[in-house]
Amino acid sequence: MISVTILTKNSQKYLREVLESVRDFDEVVICDTGSSDLTLSIAAEFPNVAIHRKAFIGFGPTHNEASSLAKHDWILSIDSDEVVSPEMTAAIKALHLEQDCVYSFPRHNYYNGKFIRWCGWYPDRQMRLYNRQKTQFSDAQVHEAIIAKDCTVLSVEAPIIHYSYSTHSDFLAKMQSYSDLFARQYAGRKKSSPSQAVLHGFFAFLKSYVLKRGFLGGYEGFIISIYNGNTAFYKYLKLFEANRQLEK
Repeated sequence: MISVTILTKNSQKYLREVLESVRDFDEVVICDTGSSDLTLSIAAEFPNVAIHRKAFIGFGPTHNEASSLAKHDWILSIDSDEVVSPEMTAAIKALHLEQDCVYSFPRHNYYNGKFIRWCGWYPDRQMRLYNRQKTQFSDAQVHEAIIAKDCTVLSVEAPIIHYSYSTHSDFLAKMQSYSDLFARQYAGRKKSSPSQAVLHGFFAFLKSYVLKRGFLGGYEGFIISIYNGNTAFYKYLKLFEANRQLEK
């Protein structure tokens, strides 16, 4: 048996579609970290959903807390803006699960209603199905991942559908959140400066737009590449600021 875990906070926009996509799973654990919209009301409509309210302690640790609340050892971890495709459900049900294995899936990312195949957004393979007795998420505040050091990673071809960003405001909100968490995670552990922030931002844009062919994506490819550059810039600028605060 498999438990699905989802972290939520003000996730009403896609949550009903997300939960509809996992109706066939025995249990869905919602770990909510402070929603003030209709998230919890929507979640309560689904009989296989168990709702837990917890403080946010960083993405990795909060994912691990969610898995600890599940009934089953096999965990399928998805985000609150990710839809499990029918093909993915069928592929999972056909698996002969091995405890020492972690299973990865391609993620199809959509922005502005378009499937994005550039900027490093495709195939964007994600490890999402694992046994909590064998492994867990890293303790990273941001850019967390399932630890696969002592596991075999097996690829499943059925996709997760990801509605990553709908508006420019979504980009700005994610940039603010991720740069704050990055600075918190690396304060006192990694050096930074305004010039390094500029360089990181420039090269992140260049990598996304040129090396990862964002220019083929037209308007969407350009906006995503600008976002990647700005996120890298503010991550290292905030880290510089956090380091200076520690020195006082």
